[in-house]
Amino acid sequence: MDQIVLGFTELLQPSVLMMLAIGVFAGLIVGSIPGMNENIAFAVFIPFSFSLPAEQALALMVGIYCAAAAGGAIPAIMIRVPGTASALLTTVNGNAMARKGQAGQALSIAMTSSVLGGLLSALVLLVFAPVLATIALRFGYVENAALTILGLSSVVGLLSGNVLKGILSAALGLLISTIGFSQVTGYPRYTFGSVNLIEGIPFVPILVGLFGVAAVFDLLQDQIKGRRDNNESEKLPEIGSMHLGRSLICRLVPTWLTSATIGNLIGMLPGAGMLMAIYIAYDQAGRRFRKKFEGRAGEPKWDDGAPEGIAAPEAANNAVTASSMVPLLSLGIPGNSTSALFIGAMALHGLVPGPLLFTQHADIAWMIMVAFLACNILMGPVAYIVIRTVSRLVFSIPKNVMVGLILLLCLLGAYSDGNNLFNVWVALGAGVVAYLMKVSNIPLGPAILGLVLGSQMEASIANSLSISRGSWFVFIDPVNHPISVAMLLLAAVMWIAPILRGLRHLRASYFSAGTSN
Repeated sequence: MDQIVLGFTELLQPSVLMMLAIGVFAGLIVGSIPGMNENIAFAVFIPFSFSLPAEQALALMVGIYCAAAAGGAIPAIMIRVPGTASALLTTVNGNAMARKGQAGQALSIAMTSSVLGGLLSALVLLVFAPVLATIALRFGYVENAALTILGLSSVVGLLSGNVLKGILSAALGLLISTIGFSQVTGYPRYTFGSVNLIEGIPFVPILVGLFGVAAVFDLLQDQIKGRRDNNESEKLPEIGSMHLGRSLICRLVPTWLTSATIGNLIGMLPGAGMLMAIYIAYDQAGRRFRKKFEGRAGEPKWDDGAPEGIAAPEAANNAVTASSMVPLLSLGIPGNSTSALFIGAMALHGLVPGPLLFTQHADIAWMIMVAFLACNILMGPVAYIVIRTVSRLVFSIPKNVMVGLILLLCLLGAYSDGNNLFNVWVALGAGVVAYLMKVSNIPLGPAILGLVLGSQMEASIANSLSISRGSWFVFIDPVNHPISVAMLLLAAVMWIAPILRGLRHLRASYFSAGTSN
């Protein structure tokens, strides 16, 4: 309890609280812009936080992170274009309700779901992050090496598509992390004679490129496709009343609790991300809706304006926000791509996420956690203001102007990290690579995690082998390093599970083919 009071004492400073409010407002605006997302907002705002004290800068980032995930529902419902990837499924039922004259109710369901999911997620962060941090204090080089392997394995093991592409993506991130001085030998690697690469690829510019510049290419593609198809913009629906009746609230409570639980569990898995959470939550809500409500008088069909179709993904995506910080703050492993960017924001102020954060900078660590709680409380009334006023102005911005503005902000943010023109080229190059990866259906998440964990993995493995005099058995020593053994076994399960799943499907298809013959 004393630590929570310490966090609130830090947060309730007027300057810190003001930055949190600015972050919430900015995040909702960013979420309202089609093609923008919390990753781009992070990438753009990180360099501008240089001049701010650590507590103000991180409060700003917390506000942006939480609110952008919620703000993506506004254009998804109003114009059928998700502002963020996490609002992808909200588009289906949300816009269907808007076309029926229920836009205000749909927006109210989305914001209420986001706030409730975020509040539950913040409570999970307050409870579990310090517990994991206490356990992590017992980690040595061997355990840290196993932890990084587990972090990378969780991404590959949780891929639902082409596992080989996920492995290639992670390998690309690991390869990039080896550029610059070796932490083991001290010699430069893969610098090609460039002094700009001696310290490695600059972290902030490459993240700006992977998310911000890549999003610009996506917007350009959509714009070209729209002109080719001669698409005309639809008339913006009226918002109307945003009141939610008591019966509807009672009806949505089970969906909110289930979806928030799913979001929290998946958020704590390194690399799983929001998309997995919203798809699972959406599927569970759909099953419940078809069983209890579909077919009744006055009830819509699923995917045609069901309130649960908005509540489930919105509660799940905001439940991921704070829970994804659990492995980051306690273990130093990002839960998703946005929390990976949070590492960059902390690094700019000399803060290293992990168990030592709770001992060396306890005030900042607890301030971040209570900021997630305060942010979600603040988000409700601010969202109402944004929906009623600012969002309509945002929707009226021409897309070609928006593309140029986003690109300008991204390149300015990359340049500001050291005032080096080389950073601009890094951002542009990373944007091209990220866009080509998307076109090739290669997931970006494993590459980000490989980039973040690569140097930590290399140093931990090298130090572990130095202590054991070159013996690799130190990682599977159940007597002296039982935590390492447990994590490596879990990593092995994550690698083997997709293979067993594929063999099961092959076997099922073989027997079904044999039966039909």
